[in-house]
Amino acid sequence: MNKKEPETAISSAAAPVWILTDGKAGDEAQCIGVAEALGLAYERRVVRPRAPFSWAMPHGPVDPRENELKPGSPIAPPFPRLAIASGRRAVPYLKRLKRISEGLTFTVFLKDPRTGSGTADFIWVSAHDKLRGPNVMVTLTAPHRLSAALLARASATPDARLDVIGHPRVAVLVGGDSRHHRFTDTDIRAFVAGLEAWARIGARLMITTSRRTPVALARALTEMAATGGHFFWDGTGDNPLAAMLARADAVVVTADSTNMIGEAAATGRAVHVFHPGGGHAKIGMFLSGLAEMGVLHPFPGPLKTTTYEPLNSTPQIAAAIRTAMAARAASGQTNSASLP
Repeated sequence: MNKKEPETAISSAAAPVWILTDGKAGDEAQCIGVAEALGLAYERRVVRPRAPFSWAMPHGPVDPRENELKPGSPIAPPFPRLAIASGRRAVPYLKRLKRISEGLTFTVFLKDPRTGSGTADFIWVSAHDKLRGPNVMVTLTAPHRLSAALLARASATPDARLDVIGHPRVAVLVGGDSRHHRFTDTDIRAFVAGLEAWARIGARLMITTSRRTPVALARALTEMAATGGHFFWDGTGDNPLAAMLARADAVVVTADSTNMIGEAAATGRAVHVFHPGGGHAKIGMFLSGLAEMGVLHPFPGPLKTTTYEPLNSTPQIAAAIRTAMAARAASGQTNSASLP
């Protein structure tokens, strides 16, 4: 491929940013959050590699059935100025895009790709990851979509489901079983008992669960919310997450989701963390870092309504990407364009 072909392709691209993932919601949310912080439109590109190629990822080639010459390929031209990817299955596709665009596409990977710092032009990792390099940015919390502007809009927008709830309002973000955590029956009883204790002293709960939440835990939370004065999102209507966090005097989050904990820290409200069974050293380092900053508190435990400067790395990551793209364009080493 000569340089004239991709140059023409990129100039006619409908969206300046590709979001390249395997469709996992957490990975997509991180990428979209960065694109939104850049103020750019984005286009979702979902990779669906099949065995045996998916087995080796993040190493190995893309699935040949999805290369750029195949109909419906997630990396088919016209190429974008910027591609943001996350998730191990997206790694080979981003590396191939970096090569076939011949420098026209500035590539970004969020989280450690486990294939080295040369995987992308810019890489973000959390502080608990080991990857370092001149093109690697490190922050404590992960990028997400809960910007200060979004929280302000959510706070100013009436929500009949939540506005009737008394104070102190506590947003309860419930994850579930994961690779490193399991909610035992004992965990479920302890978690619900801690919430009931807060309810007895006047706290009013705004609860949302996830697809990973055990059925027994979801059922217990639903029953508790029905006792009066609380809110449990059953999946109908608009997702209330931003509205809940914008109205919260405090937050409870389960330790299985560092993404949810990072989102909660963007509120500037005290974040109380419940630890189900299991754990991981990296997650422990992440939680310890936030605890040292006064952001995190144990749950069950006393209800804290202290505040701090909201913690959000997303705009910092976006600014660093913009600077890196501008530097690349100014160097004249590639045909990659900087962002407007």
